[in-house]
Amino acid sequence: MQVYRWLLVAIVALPLAAQAQSGREGDTWESLAKLPELGGLWEITFGGGPRGPGEPPSLTPPYAARLKSYQEAEARGDIQDTPAANCVPNGMPGIMTQPYPIEILLTPGKVTILIEAYSQWRQIFTDGREHPEDPDLTFNGHSIGHWEGDTLVVDSVGFTTDTALGSFGMRHSDQMRIVERFRLAAPDRLEIETTITDAEALTKPWTATRAYGRHRDWTLAEYVCQQNNRNFTTDDGKAGINLEHEGQP
Repeated sequence: MQVYRWLLVAIVALPLAAQAQSGREGDTWESLAKLPELGGLWEITFGGGPRGPGEPPSLTPPYAARLKSYQEAEARGDIQDTPAANCVPNGMPGIMTQPYPIEILLTPGKVTILIEAYSQWRQIFTDGREHPEDPDLTFNGHSIGHWEGDTLVVDSVGFTTDTALGSFGMRHSDQMRIVERFRLAAPDRLEIETTITDAEALTKPWTATRAYGRHRDWTLAEYVCQQNNRNFTTDDGKAGINLEHEGQP
């Protein structure tokens, strides 16, 4: 009887042991070598394929009213600067569409995206973890990913409402969720399909696909927004510009 039990345990454990040895895709250097070569430095393209937001997002009445109010204030001249005037980064989803390069790094259990603009980074955990139940609200959110064939699927939640949904004045709630699908369309062409859902701000999902070109001989440059930044905040909270600085009248 003891021999029978030992054999039964061994038979059941074999598939589990094999699964543990193989792990998740991208969880070991060996499995990473078999995945599409997403690593490298990429720049968003402005022609030759999908680009731009496409169809505008369909806003719910409260958020459409907020956008209209913003646009009216802007037309009156009440709004003269954006958060970027004070070195506040775009955050997601805008950070992925700026005209600055990004670099994708694949390591076991994690994909890291280095973003030249504002010297930011994104961490995409591919080790099987779940989102935290109550994530901190941040500019780039909390991201987990997995592979579906040749496509990296990234699910992100936990965004601060300080960031814009699309253009400035277009807002989102703290319930915004972003799903990205990274896929190589050609050896030096990356396409990212982005779908945004937000039950409070959107009446339906908003999907856009953008293309990126690979630059194999580029490196990221240092980006320090505060360096040589001569803007200052006025008493009413706007960004002022000091046209006088050392060495010039």
